[in-house]
Amino acid sequence: MAVLLLGGAALLAGLDGGLLLLGLPAPLSTDRLPQVHGPLLVLGFVGTLVALERAVALRHRAAVLPPALLGAGGLSLVVDAVPLGVGQAMLAAGCLAALVVEVLLWRRRPCAAMAVEVLGATAGLAAAVLWWAGVPVPTLVPWLAAFLVLVIAAEREELGRVGRPATGRLGVPLAVGVLGGVVAATLWPGPGHVLLGAALLALVTRLVVVDVARRTVRSTGLPRYVAVCLLCGYAWLAVAGAGWLLGGAVVEGPVYDAVVHAVFLGFVITMIMAHAPVILPAVLRRPVPYTARLYVPVAVLQGALLLRVVGGDAHGQAWALRAGGALGVLGVLLLPVVVGTAMRARRPERAGPAAGDRPPPHATPSVKPDTTVTTDPSTLEEAVR
Repeated sequence: MAVLLLGGAALLAGLDGGLLLLGLPAPLSTDRLPQVHGPLLVLGFVGTLVALERAVALRHRAAVLPPALLGAGGLSLVVDAVPLGVGQAMLAAGCLAALVVEVLLWRRRPCAAMAVEVLGATAGLAAAVLWWAGVPVPTLVPWLAAFLVLVIAAEREELGRVGRPATGRLGVPLAVGVLGGVVAATLWPGPGHVLLGAALLALVTRLVVVDVARRTVRSTGLPRYVAVCLLCGYAWLAVAGAGWLLGGAVVEGPVYDAVVHAVFLGFVITMIMAHAPVILPAVLRRPVPYTARLYVPVAVLQGALLLRVVGGDAHGQAWALRAGGALGVLGVLLLPVVVGTAMRARRPERAGPAAGDRPPPHATPSVKPDTTVTTDPSTLEEAVR
């Protein structure tokens, strides 16, 4: 919980920096927040969540070190009294430790999906080290994107393998293609970004083909909610790939803004919303009941992105850019509110019986089926199974 709170603090600070970049009122106003907005959200927040989930999967006390370093590093970026290099070094150390955890998990269960996760963690480490070395954030965007896209794609590829053992064969070549596009985009920005865009489009096409979301979207309850989020995320990843394929090396302007937010908000945050009811029970050791209110933050985020990308970036409307940015912050903040409300509402139902009402020691308890995720999964695949 303490590590999760560090990631939450990084989220709030990163969203604050986003508001400042848009010229909107924000709770905190410092010169550093807009400067660290991107790495703070990607490494300090999402990186902490990913590393924490991997720590649960490894089931070793030392595995909590990577998310702790990433969370503390993100928090140190916000404090002006702490030199920027200290926070950057902590993020790099956290990414290195996270890579070690991924390698250990891969050695425990060698497969294509785990190999892709190792490649994603490698991209995250490279991004942290390059930023520490002074490389501008816009140049790091492909590295940061590859980090999260490959880790998430590996999870989805593994789920697509359930019941279809042959689906994981193309995962590693496509992941290598994405990583190769990132390297090319750094060395030869023009053709490299085009190659990266094409690789992302190939990867998202593969994910849509193998993902069970195409079938579960016709279901109900939690499976349908997850599927809706996944398909929305894939659509935004395709937008980002098309932006790099057609726009080439963009480090500022409308196309850059559209690509960055399509990847990190449209794809990554929507994927977090999809997996929150499944992953949080493993991390928090508490059930997260499904509720239809989970669609609210998803709908707000999708509408905010459409307003920002279509109205702001494509048509140059400054009001749409700012309104979309503000609504995006609202959509992200609504998710923990909805999840927390659902968990609090669930608590009275879980209260034990009174002393006089307890069943005999050998009585068989009655179980009422519901849509609450009450398992304690160490991986996403175990939860869905």
